[in-house]
Amino acid sequence: MRKLPFLAAIVLLASHSSSARDRLRLRVFPATFDPGRTGAIISRWVPFTGPGNSDPAIIMAKILETSADAAAVANVEGVRGVKLDELGFDVFEGGHCGAGAPRFNVTTVDGYVYFFGCYYGIHEPAPDKPATFTRVRFRESDAFPQFPSNPPFRFNRTRVASIAIVFDEGTDDGSGFTAIDDIDVNGEIVERPSGREEEESHETSERPVARR
Repeated sequence: MRKLPFLAAIVLLASHSSSARDRLRLRVFPATFDPGRTGAIISRWVPFTGPGNSDPAIIMAKILETSADAAAVANVEGVRGVKLDELGFDVFEGGHCGAGAPRFNVTTVDGYVYFFGCYYGIHEPAPDKPATFTRVRFRESDAFPQFPSNPPFRFNRTRVASIAIVFDEGTDDGSGFTAIDDIDVNGEIVERPSGREEEESHETSERPVARR
């Protein structure tokens, strides 16, 4: 009779450990792809204050024409091998939200790339800051493959190698500016880097950005 409480404790501990392992530790690191060193690309966490909101957000800007080979980027780290089942962000209503930017570039472990543009997805007022931000959550039908030969994207099946948010639509397509907050990967709000991590996050990306 004494074994039952002991076994129950073991099961409870194993369940707790499994939940702890399943929780992702994700960070978003802003970067700029600006091989021409134009200085017209911005990607940075900043205190974003306004009606109903005082949280940090990622400011992304491209003060150039869309055709310029440059982009603001925010890399989501800690996602490699994760089976993706939810994806989204909150976008500032006073900024640009186009079909191609800001967008998620999702690269799978098989090397396929899919684009999720801000214009698509389900748009609702962000519940904690409805006056200034719109919440965007993407569906499978919002995934645009880089190449027509890509297999269909499937939530709950597709494992990812990397995820990045890209802003590369310039002033000829809109304001050339946006702000992103509460980035959602699998239901978890991705955290801002802190301390030394944040200081090191303002980097220049040497890798070309996959474009729609």
